[in-house]
Amino acid sequence: MTTGRILNIPNILTLARIALIPVFLLVAYWPPAIGVGEYNGGMLRHAILTGIFIVAALTDWFDGYLARSLNQSSAFGRFLDPVADKLMVATALIVLVQWRPSIAMAFAAIVIISREITVSALREWMAELGARTSVAVSTVGKYKTAFQMIAISVFLLNWQALDILAYTLLYTAVVLTLWSMFIYLKAAWPFLKQP
Repeated sequence: MTTGRILNIPNILTLARIALIPVFLLVAYWPPAIGVGEYNGGMLRHAILTGIFIVAALTDWFDGYLARSLNQSSAFGRFLDPVADKLMVATALIVLVQWRPSIAMAFAAIVIISREITVSALREWMAELGARTSVAVSTVGKYKTAFQMIAISVFLLNWQALDILAYTLLYTAVVLTLWSMFIYLKAAWPFLKQP
C-alpha cells in the first residue's frame, strides 16, 4: 500500500535536496570574504560546500529508505528523486570544472553528465513503449552513484594531499558510468533495432 500524498517526508527531503543547489552555488561563489585562495576560496568555504554536498547525498539515501519503510512511495517522488540527484551532481561537477579547468576534470564531467542525459532519455522512451522495467536501476548504477558522490566530496574538500585519491575515485565512477550505460543500452537494444 502506497500513498499518493505529495508532501510526505521522503518528498520533502527530495525537495530539500533541490533547494540546497542555490545554497551550494552561493557558498561556492559569494561572498569572497569567506576565503581567498586556490580554486575560489579558503578552507571554510570548502568545508561548507563538502558538508552541503554530503547532506544532499545522505537525503538521497534517506528519502528512498523512508518511502519504502513508511509506505510513502508516490509517483511524484519516483519522478523527482532521480532528477534531484542529477541536478546536484551536475551542479557540483560544473563548479569543479570551473575551479579545475583541466581535460581530466572536463572529460569526467562530460561523461557523467552525458550518461545521465542518455539514460534519462532512454528510460522515457522505454516508458512510452511500456517497457520501463527493462531499464530499471542496476547494481552497477548504484555503485557508480556511490563513487561519484564520494569523489565529488573529496574534490570539494580541496586538499591537495587527496588529489590522487579524488581522481582515482572519479575515474572509477567514470568507468562504472560507461559500464552502467552499456547495460541500459544492451537491455534496450531489442527495442532500439526495431524498424
